[in-house]
Amino acid sequence: MKQLYTLIFVFAGFTAVAQQDTSQIHNFNLQQCIDYAYEHQVSVKNAQLDIKKAEYKVKETIGIGLPQIDGTANFQDYLKLPTTLLPGEFVGQPGTFIPVKFGVKYQSTVAFQATQLLFNGTYLVGLKASKTYKELSQRSFTRTQIETNASVTKAYYQVLVNDEQLRLVDANIKEIAQQRNEVTQLNKQGFSEKIDVDRINVQYNNLVTARENTVRSLALAVQLLKFQMGMPVSENLIIKEKIANLNISEAANSNTAMDSTAYHNRIEYGLLETQKKLNELDLKRYKSQYLPTLSAFSNGSYSFQNNFFNNLYGNSFPSLIVGLQLNVPIFSGLQRLNQVRQANVEVLKSINTLNDTKNSINLQVQQARTNFSNSLASYNNQKQNMDLANEVLRVSKIKYQQGVGSSIEVTQAQTQLETAELNYIEALYNALVSRVDLNQALGNIK
Repeated sequence: MKQLYTLIFVFAGFTAVAQQDTSQIHNFNLQQCIDYAYEHQVSVKNAQLDIKKAEYKVKETIGIGLPQIDGTANFQDYLKLPTTLLPGEFVGQPGTFIPVKFGVKYQSTVAFQATQLLFNGTYLVGLKASKTYKELSQRSFTRTQIETNASVTKAYYQVLVNDEQLRLVDANIKEIAQQRNEVTQLNKQGFSEKIDVDRINVQYNNLVTARENTVRSLALAVQLLKFQMGMPVSENLIIKEKIANLNISEAANSNTAMDSTAYHNRIEYGLLETQKKLNELDLKRYKSQYLPTLSAFSNGSYSFQNNFFNNLYGNSFPSLIVGLQLNVPIFSGLQRLNQVRQANVEVLKSINTLNDTKNSINLQVQQARTNFSNSLASYNNQKQNMDLANEVLRVSKIKYQQGVGSSIEVTQAQTQLETAELNYIEALYNALVSRVDLNQALGNIK
């Protein structure tokens, strides 16, 4: 049984390695992650399909103004011909009715009908509206790209921050492992107490646990990044960059001065402008219902009649009609008038929404700029604190080695350093995220 279990485990190991080898490996930087998301993220792909749908909608609307041709065919078999009563006066029998059957047993007709719209105000306005609808879908696609860009960037920064946290934890483990060896040797020589060894072992064990948690958090952050990119979680993603490659203090935009017209760069404002344009076209469409419509038509048919089925299609009786049809609206019970009024209300509402959105975007820009400034100041402060904590730990170690300090001071300095590093990591992520938010608020993400 032991040999059987060994073979199973070996086979499972080979299978896992084979699956890992066959998975695709991606080595990306931030821009490559964003480009990949533009091609594979489901929301982006659906937005592209919406553009296609809008293009087909435009073609559908254009087709209303093209010739419309329909064909029909029918066949009838009169099992019993209808009977009509004629007055007897026709045959010299006044006061009576003579039953007479009209028609033939078999009848068949082949016909076509063609119409061509010559003028229709509603159609002309609808044609413009369909093109504006396409513009709306294109702007929706741009908004989806921007949201995807921001989501991928934040997830990417989370990976970099977790990687930086892992680097700091590894450095601490290396440092405290060296301290543990020194304290252990001093304890063996009688220069330190057993409690000093226990104290530093507790710190070492805590750091090892913290490292395991950080490794799991890093793996989860990579999975989240792949999800935001639309990448299968089974594929391997390697991030090229490190935190050191980023200029955290760089402003989100070279033009950081207060700009009250930043809303023009926001796709949300552009979407509302397009919606307002659609509402205005809808108003024109209802007004155009007061105009007459003109169309041309043509009807043609072949009629076949016979009492014998074999000879039904032997003779045909053609007919052809062409003409014009003019429809003039006169009175609709005030329906059209109230439709125009409702459409006008929608236009006024869209104007109010635009004004409100303009103020909202300006407020968002101010808030994002303030948050970025605060986050950047906090980041710089926490970075300085971490450097100071490193210096305090260095001095404490020297004092302890020279016998003028205690191990408690070293332990406290190490704890303060770990706390400073955690605060630094949090401030680092907040600064990166607030920079993305500021870029998005200013409309710099395209």
